[in-house]
Amino acid sequence: MVLPFISLYIEEFGNFTDSYVQTWSGWIFGITFVTAFIFSPIWGRIGDKYGRKKILIISAAGLGLSVLLMGFTSSVWELFLLRLFMGVFTGFIPMSQAMISTQTPKRIAGQVLGTLQTGSITGALMGPLLGGVLADAFGYASTFKWISITIFLSGIIVLFGVREILINFSDDNQDQVSYSTKEVLLHIIQNPVLLVVMLISTLVQIAHFSIQPILSLYVAEIHGPVSIAFYSGMAFSAAGLGNLLMAKRWGKLGDRIGYTKIMIFLLFMAGIVYLPGAFVTNIWQLVVLRFLLGISIGGLVPVRVAYIRQEAPLSMQGEVLGYNTSLRFLGNIIGPALGGMLAGFFGFSAVFFVTSGLLLIGGFIMLVAWYKHEYEGKRSHSLSSS
Repeated sequence: MVLPFISLYIEEFGNFTDSYVQTWSGWIFGITFVTAFIFSPIWGRIGDKYGRKKILIISAAGLGLSVLLMGFTSSVWELFLLRLFMGVFTGFIPMSQAMISTQTPKRIAGQVLGTLQTGSITGALMGPLLGGVLADAFGYASTFKWISITIFLSGIIVLFGVREILINFSDDNQDQVSYSTKEVLLHIIQNPVLLVVMLISTLVQIAHFSIQPILSLYVAEIHGPVSIAFYSGMAFSAAGLGNLLMAKRWGKLGDRIGYTKIMIFLLFMAGIVYLPGAFVTNIWQLVVLRFLLGISIGGLVPVRVAYIRQEAPLSMQGEVLGYNTSLRFLGNIIGPALGGMLAGFFGFSAVFFVTSGLLLIGGFIMLVAWYKHEYEGKRSHSLSSS
């Protein structure tokens, strides 16, 4: 709700140059992901030990307080430090994924997590619209205060409306109730497919965010300055709509035929539909491609989490998902920087070429890791048994 007008809020603090506002907008936007990258595994480990519901409530309280105080800031530095503090608690949705995955039977984990992804994307689509309406009606500072109420309300709903069932780890065929951080990292490293799936999290976020900072500029180049905000919003929303329509379906299909197969297909699909973006000549071509990109990238989130649910013991799932979340936030940091640099040095088309190549390489690496695990591993196991 607040991201669309952060730069406009900064302008209210003083008589700044456009360059100053743009630079600080980038820093204030990105700093949250830096602290989130550091703290996600920590919260995941605490959640494994003490319960994920408690962490969700703490996260909502921390986020709500951060956003509330942003409504009282009077300088760029205060806003920057509050966004830095906010990153410590920016794990509500990933922790929700961890909690839901442990409360869900493995056979339907993809479908259920796809439903969660649908809710998340719905919020991402509605947020900027609602935030803009509130900002026009009440002003930027008041909007932060109103938004904090919705976040506190989320915590209250979890506190009174959610019951976390205590897991008996022996039911998951696990003798160990707790793991050290070293053991968790070794489990990830010794499972090549799991490691690749988690690294793909960074790659997907790089692909998703590489075009975001320059999308409005690209729309202006191919369509002209007429109604630029409207058409830029349409291009942004098209990916979210594709995500919204297909996330649950991809999760359900992954439950049936296997999560790795769906991930491989979606990575290649995303790489293929990203490439033509470099050659579009009108806004509608770009909107269609963004919609197809949303369909492919949107399915990767629930399918990845469902795979981790399948491969990681319950008593370490929160920490493993925390590392996965950190890798996602790393992509959020790298993506905008990479996209801006490529566009600045080589033009908009370079962003599409490079991002498409990264997705296709990711699909190929995933295919090789899956093939070695699925076929060569089984073959060597059968030979040793015989």
